[in-house]
Parts: sequence; C-alpha cells; structure tokens
Amino acid sequence: MRTFVFPGQGSQFIGMGKDLADAFPVAREVFEEVDEALSQKLSTIMFEGPDTDLNLTENTQPALMAVSVAVARVLQQAKPDLFTPAHCAFVAGHSLGEYSALTAAGSFSLSDAARLLKLRGQAMQKAVPVGLGAMAAILGLELPDVTEIAKAATGAAEIVSAANDNSFGQVVVSGHKAAVEKAIALATERGAKRAILLPVSAPFHCMLMQPAADAMREALAAIDLKAPSVPLIANVIATEVIDPAQIKNLLVEQVTGMVRWRESVMYMKTRGVTETVELGAGKVLTGLTKRIEADMTGRAIGTPKDIEEFLK
Repeated sequence: MRTFVFPGQGSQFIGMGKDLADAFPVAREVFEEVDEALSQKLSTIMFEGPDTDLNLTENTQPALMAVSVAVARVLQQAKPDLFTPAHCAFVAGHSLGEYSALTAAGSFSLSDAARLLKLRGQAMQKAVPVGLGAMAAILGLELPDVTEIAKAATGAAEIVSAANDNSFGQVVVSGHKAAVEKAIALATERGAKRAILLPVSAPFHCMLMQPAADAMREALAAIDLKAPSVPLIANVIATEVIDPAQIKNLLVEQVTGMVRWRESVMYMKTRGVTETVELGAGKVLTGLTKRIEADMTGRAIGTPKDIEEFLK
C-alpha cells in the first residue's frame, strides 16, 4: 500500500512545472487557475524566474502546491480513482505540502488552496521582521538532544525550539536569531556533525509565528473544507485525521507547531504502507523516507517521464 506525499518549502527551482504545462493540457489548466485565483502571473515566475521572486515565501508556497496538484491531476486523468482507498492509504505533506495533499484528495478547491497559501506566506513573513528570526539544521543529533539544546539556548526574551523533526539525525530549530545561533554553538559542542543556519526569510514552525496562526484561523474559518477522499497524516500529531473541523484546527496549529515528519513516516509503516510516492518538485521527502524506514520504498514523480513510468 502507498501514501502520496507532497513537498514543502526548499524544493522550489526555476523552471519547475514548465515541462508539465508543455506536455499536458490538464497541468496547464492548473497553473492558469492558480494565476487567476491570485490575480498574478505566478506561472511566469515559476517557469522563468527570477529566483528572488520565486523564493519570496508568499510565492513559493502556492507555486509548490501548483506543481504538486498539476502532477496529481495528470495522474488522475489516467486513473480517476487514484486518491481512494483502492490505490492509496493516506496522503501527507511537509508543512505547506499539507495544503497540496488536501487539494489532491478533494478537501480544498485549487483556487482556495492557492489563496490560502498566498496569505499564509504573507502572514508568516509579516509575523517576524526580516533579520530577527532564523532557522538552523542540526545534523547528527536526535530530537531529545536537540530539544534539550533548544531549552538551554532559550532565554527570558529570546526563544528557540525544534521546528522540523525530518528524520533520524536531522532536526531543524527555529526562533530568535541570537537564540538559534546559541543553539548552533551548543549543538556543535555536543557533537553534531553539522549545525548550520538555513537561507530562510522567517522562523517557521515556532511560537513567533502566532500572528500568522491567528490569520490562518480566520481565513480557514471562511473556507468550505470537505473530508479528504483518504485520511491525512497530519504534521503536528503524526497520525491520521479525516474530520474537516479537526483538519482546520491542525492546519492552524501547524503554523507554530513542529513538523513531525519522522514520526509520520513511522506511523505509515505501522499501518501497512510499503511505499511513498512524492508528487511535485524535487525528491526531498523520498530521500527522507529511505533514511527513516529503510525497507519502505520511495519514488518521486515530477516530470512527464516520471508520470509515464508510473502509469506503466
């Protein structure tokens, strides 16, 4: 049994989705609908750049969702029941990828997902002035160690916490820049293989994002969210959910909460999942699957060739 998984921020690149738009009319329609929903030629930024525009959080998030949903729609054209229990057990997405997963599984309309992610990106960027926050990847230490380090680096006025538990030995921390830098120094002292600042514009998935969580609570309250065709494995609880009201609450919690990706993949394994299929840009989640559960297979589908091979 498989789970379809959907990538998050960091997987974007200039040119993503262009081969899909050229090869498949249904993919082109996805990009056109997103452009229309946002009153913006986001597809031009995706296909042609510049990097500085694509890497703006408010553009990155809907752009990555658009590529993932374009792949999903092409596959669904050939296999209309792909996102049903007959062909997949769950859907899951890394951070913004949850919106892609829910759109593919019929919870969100494409236009609503695009507008929500545009707002999410704007609200996250606005929550903390540029330069005050930071994120860092801690490699070679496990989550309990990183949690202790984050507590030790947190002071009266500055916080840092674990933001992404990506896989064994790969945890990301997020918070005030000075506290994150202190966590890097402590992690290095404790034997981390690497502890490096990430090139991000805001400290995602920590309590500094509370204003963005409040904005998303208000925005999601106005959206008609249907139950997905298969359960979602939610980031913040690392277990399955299908109730629309609970999904909305978890999407709000996700803005400030930790992405429990390692536990999510381990949960899939306990439920009989043997394969993850990553839909969209890049292969980050496919690599993580192999690191977390060596006997699970992972494959990534992001190009016309990948689609052709999968449908065979």
